[in-house]
Amino acid sequence: MLLPPRCVGCECAGAWLCGRCIDSLPRIRAPLCARCGAPTAWPVARCLECSGRRLAFASARASVVYTGPTRAVVLAWKERALRRVAHLAAGLVVDELARPAADVITYIPPDGDRSLRRGHHPAFELARELASAWDLELHLTLARTRPVERQARLSPAERRRNVRGAFRAPERVPARVVLIDDVYTTGATVNAASTALRAGGARRIEVVTFARAVR
Repeated sequence: MLLPPRCVGCECAGAWLCGRCIDSLPRIRAPLCARCGAPTAWPVARCLECSGRRLAFASARASVVYTGPTRAVVLAWKERALRRVAHLAAGLVVDELARPAADVITYIPPDGDRSLRRGHHPAFELARELASAWDLELHLTLARTRPVERQARLSPAERRRNVRGAFRAPERVPARVVLIDDVYTTGATVNAASTALRAGGARRIEVVTFARAVR
C-alpha cells in the first residue's frame, strides 16, 4: 500500500511492467539462424555469428532483443532484485517459443559472490517458471568448478576463455535437456555449460533465454 509497484520501463504506477512497455519489447521472430537463433535476412543453418565455432548445444532461442527497454527490465530483475519480473519474462518466452521436446529443464548455476550480493538467481527463477509452464522437471544438473571474471567487459574471445571448463555435471544427465539463462550475449557461457552437460550424458541441449544480444 505504501510502495505500489512502478513499471521498470517507464515508472508509471500500477504494475512492475506495464502493457505499453511489454508491447515495446522487440520480439525475436523468423527468419533466424537455425543453430544460434540470431535474426537473419533469410533462414540459414549457421550464421556469420556462429559459423566456424564448435557449439555443444543443438539450438539457442530467445524471446526478445536485448536492447534499450529490455535492458531496463533485466537490470531491475538482476540488480534491484525484482523477482516478479521472472514471471513476466517467462510469460514472454512461452508466448514466443514452442515447448522444447526435452526430458528436464536446468539452468546456469549461481556464481557465488554475485548471487549472494543480489540475494537471488535470475536463471533459476526463470527456469522454475518455465518448468511449471512447460510441465518439465526442474533439475540442478550443473555446478561451477571455479569463479570466473565478470563477462560484461570482455571481448567474445576472452569470454570463451573465461568460462572454458567452468562447469561440470556432478551426476548423470538425461538425454534431452533445456538449458536456461537470462540473457544470451555471445553464447560463451551457455556453450561452456552445454559442453559439461554433454560430458555428463546429454545428447541434445536446447538453450532458452529471455533476451538475446543482436549484432
